[in-house]
Amino acid sequence: MAHFQLGDVPYNPDGWGPPDSPNTTSSFSISIPTQISNIPFAPFSRSDKLGRIADWTRNPTRPGSSIKQNPSDSAFDFSGDDSFTAGDDDSSFRLVDNSTSRPHHHLGQNRPKFNPRWRFNPNHHRTHLPQRRDEEVEARKRDAEKERARRDRLYNLNRSSTNSNARRESSVFKSSVDIQPEWNMLDQIPFSTFSKLSFPISEPEDLLICGGLEFYDRTCDRISPKNERRLERFKNRNFFKVTTTDDPVIRRLANEDKATIFATDAVLAALMCASRSVYSWDIVIQRVGNKLFFDKRDGSQLDLISVHETSQEPLPDVKDDINSAYSLSVEAAYINQNFSQQVLIRDGNKLSYDEGNPFATEGDEVASAAYRYRRWKLDTDVYLVARCEVQSVVELNNKRSFLTLNALNEFDPKYSGVDWRQKLETQRGAVLATELKNNANKLAKWTTQALLANADMMKLGYVSRVHPRDHFNHVVLAVVGYKPKDFASQINLNTSNMWGIVKSIVDLCLKLKEGKYVLVKDPTKPQVRIYEVPPDAFENDYVEEPLPEDEQVQPPAENLEGGEADGSVNEVEDKPTSGEAA
Repeated sequence: MAHFQLGDVPYNPDGWGPPDSPNTTSSFSISIPTQISNIPFAPFSRSDKLGRIADWTRNPTRPGSSIKQNPSDSAFDFSGDDSFTAGDDDSSFRLVDNSTSRPHHHLGQNRPKFNPRWRFNPNHHRTHLPQRRDEEVEARKRDAEKERARRDRLYNLNRSSTNSNARRESSVFKSSVDIQPEWNMLDQIPFSTFSKLSFPISEPEDLLICGGLEFYDRTCDRISPKNERRLERFKNRNFFKVTTTDDPVIRRLANEDKATIFATDAVLAALMCASRSVYSWDIVIQRVGNKLFFDKRDGSQLDLISVHETSQEPLPDVKDDINSAYSLSVEAAYINQNFSQQVLIRDGNKLSYDEGNPFATEGDEVASAAYRYRRWKLDTDVYLVARCEVQSVVELNNKRSFLTLNALNEFDPKYSGVDWRQKLETQRGAVLATELKNNANKLAKWTTQALLANADMMKLGYVSRVHPRDHFNHVVLAVVGYKPKDFASQINLNTSNMWGIVKSIVDLCLKLKEGKYVLVKDPTKPQVRIYEVPPDAFENDYVEEPLPEDEQVQPPAENLEGGEADGSVNEVEDKPTSGEAA
């Protein structure tokens, strides 16, 4: 007689289920895949039908009965089980014919006669399932609710078409900086005036190039949804987001009177693309002598990357939600940092310049970046110097080309309506068009920064979550390159208009007296405001002398400030707090 061999079962002294680590003495081991360890458990919906697999308790025939068993009346026959019928799914049911049937007095009238006016009706032989009265009432209620939602959607769409910024009124947009009562508002400029500005700018000159660049890995251009790559994490590389006045090179150029206005490409891009912005942002302006410095605050909104800023679909208002505007911004910054380093050839070969990274200390492992300090002429004796950044270089036909590297991120296809895994290969243009609609300001700023740095190519990566509810793990689905000038014309980005906005703001600030000012984008209206602020404003984030214990307040740990007090930003932490994504 054959014997059944039972395999080794590991013993778990701590409770039910398999142990956390397999028993080394046993040949039986259980392991849980690591890629699903962070995915939360999703319970079944109440509408899901759960039925039995087999009913072994059914008695097909009565004892003593001589009637043969019906083949359909078996343990696996559930034709009479209501749990397997779609009685509640009324949304897919359509009434084919509601006309009353005529009584037929003769048997021959049951079948229609053929004549030239008779046509085959494909629904003629379709059976009509009976519905209960309460189901019909529920179906009518659902149809009425769908119609009401459709009318509301069309109404909101018509309202948003008249004013692109008057949308998502359910979401509460807050100012990026707290307006203090002692601040003096000097002026407010509506965005409608920005569209009329124009200033032709001449070609700039390069004053200095610092840092070092690694070469771009051209095999990344072959990444596709079927050949995706896991997004790596670069925890040891330092990323810097240093503001204008903390830049030692800009300080040196200011002492040498190389220009009158000093800024960074991120600050200039925020100004140039101001009319496309919806969320609030702010820029600190300092007038020192005859010089102007355009700064960003530590932990400013400019350090993060907005997601779905110009979308009609509202994001959750709860900050702890992984799909809230703040959490998605932190996640996008984390993705951009890692993507910019993953697509490089990490063989130690680097294009170095005479001056190294001006923000790194000796022994630090820094991210691939080169800083180009360029000077533009705005007027007879007015020059503007900006620090522009490129992330990589590629060599083609013995010619080196500068690249900027940025990544678009997909968090949940239901918000955008386009599934990248299905559409990227066959309808890449539709995917890009959707991103241009939902992230108009972000893509315009990336294009502006590429134009300011005179990059030959801007690479856009399409990065998606492994699972819509898993904001820790991501995959790269595609990498596409565009020429900045061609892409700017495609998104209707006018260089003369961009510089016209900067020139108008500069002319306005040059008329101000010495002091500190802040330019704030209104959170609810398409306009910017200029406030005069005290000289010590925005400098009380760090207190050297300890306060009394009853006055001590924990500093917020939610800003993206991983670096030193000089404004450096390191790689975002691997395990974020609740609501953060990086």
